[in-house]
Amino acid sequence: MILQKLPMRSGVGIIILNNENKVFVGKRKDNPSDKWQMPQGGVDKDEDFNSAIKRELLEETSIKSIKILKEIEGFFEYELPKNLIGIIWKGRFRGQKQKWFIAKFLGEESEINIKTKHPEFIQWKWISPEELPEVIVDFKKDLYLKLLREIKKFLN
Repeated sequence: MILQKLPMRSGVGIIILNNENKVFVGKRKDNPSDKWQMPQGGVDKDEDFNSAIKRELLEETSIKSIKILKEIEGFFEYELPKNLIGIIWKGRFRGQKQKWFIAKFLGEESEINIKTKHPEFIQWKWISPEELPEVIVDFKKDLYLKLLREIKKFLN
């Protein structure tokens, strides 16, 4: 199949801020090098973005105690590198087109549990927003630079 013909996967992402305006990131189980990402995932058929955010967050982090502060305007896309096309998402997509949200974490850190039914992360931490482009895999760096601009606009 020609790569350009593959569709983009519909997805969501969530920027979770703690009381110090640090951002939640997890180290992916399938890429245990020192690469971290914010919670994100696909949107199921007949699911709205808000429901997808809450489901993905619960599935990846066990977090329930959030308040969505902002839906970031527009969509954000990234393309998979050629070596991952055909491997990730059973080869059905060439990348993701995502709707992103900013939320405040309202719970206690004891609520965060990445040892979920189908774990995606092996570690988690809070980092300053400025660190985001440095910790993400290379093919998502442009996406994270755009998200960083949105975070800075929001925090100012």
